[in-house]
Amino acid sequence: MSRDLMPVAEARQRILAELPTMPSEQVSLPEAHGRVLAGDVAARVTQPPLAVSAMDGYAVRADDVANVPVDLKVIGEVPAGGLFDGAVGPGKAVRIFTGAPLPGGADAIVIQEDTERDGDTVTVTEGVKAGRYVRKAGLDFAEGDVLLTEGTVLTARDIGLAAAMNHPWLQVRRKPRVALLATGDEIHLPGEEIGPTGIVSSNTFALEGLIRAAGGEPITLGIAVDDRDSIRALAENARGADMLVTTGGASVGEHDLVQDALGDLGLELDFWQIAMRPGKPLMSGRLGDTPMLGFPGNPVSSMVCGVLFLQPALAQMLGTGETEPVRETAILGADLGENDRREDYLRSTLTRKDGQLVATPFAKQDSSMFSRLAASDCLIVRAPHAPAAKAGETVEFVRLGGSLLRT
Repeated sequence: MSRDLMPVAEARQRILAELPTMPSEQVSLPEAHGRVLAGDVAARVTQPPLAVSAMDGYAVRADDVANVPVDLKVIGEVPAGGLFDGAVGPGKAVRIFTGAPLPGGADAIVIQEDTERDGDTVTVTEGVKAGRYVRKAGLDFAEGDVLLTEGTVLTARDIGLAAAMNHPWLQVRRKPRVALLATGDEIHLPGEEIGPTGIVSSNTFALEGLIRAAGGEPITLGIAVDDRDSIRALAENARGADMLVTTGGASVGEHDLVQDALGDLGLELDFWQIAMRPGKPLMSGRLGDTPMLGFPGNPVSSMVCGVLFLQPALAQMLGTGETEPVRETAILGADLGENDRREDYLRSTLTRKDGQLVATPFAKQDSSMFSRLAASDCLIVRAPHAPAAKAGETVEFVRLGGSLLRT
């Protein structure tokens, strides 16, 4: 591998090295779904606060129903949310409903299906042992228990748990603000009139979706023409963002002006070009206090760089710990030739055959074919200089899910 091409893992490590962790902010429970917890959350209450009935029936003393059938005197009833002002003595029972506090003196519940009622007398036909159908105080959790931890991406289940823990507000990480700057004379927005050499912009829209799914907030700066002044003018608007991502102008050529234009604004370039395909012309640096990533203008290359570098960067800033794309294994669905010196990411579909995952790469991998990326389930990863592989061998892949939320 030539020295001017940096390995993918090293590039990711250097991008993540100095990224800041986002400060926290307080949000209400309805606003917390999908956000990242900024600290541990402990229960403010005990659940349930008292021993309660798990069934509709009668609160009894287990000793009284050891031999059945047996008649007991009903001395009252207690609904859910109510309290019985008294105690269950020998030969007595209290009508009780699911969720109601267990009366004093009682230590078990006889379900109503195992009883026959006649006025103030209930005949128990099936005995129970002490503790039967009783939920002890703190069965779910106790006050002070830490049930949600820092870095958790909050699901609907987590929100429900936080509510049960008596938290109306939560401290979460602020969403990283990512400024997006596209470049190119030939780039037009969808719906605009396009000349014979024009290209409809897709990078910005795709990256906006990726950023939102990864927990960030995209800020679209617009499309700069291939002119240093135009690029500088739009890039100035990235001041105050947590990260700047450019697309286009990152490869070798006289029209590649991003480095020069941002250099005029104080860009400190860390590295340029990495040993991967697609996405070789990746830039990384800092524009003042703002971390900067420069992606290729090719839409497929741009999105692959987003999966491998931008999503981990956002995870680092949010503190989720998911800073490495998860690699899984599958059975290869088609033969592959020998790889060259660059780490290859092949757009592929995932199917299941005989209980095993099968990853099948598209026959054509031209990086201009965005439709192939949209139809893909994953990227097969091939190491530099990987030997030829036959269908049926094991390969590694990275899923193309893109969502911050757990399932």
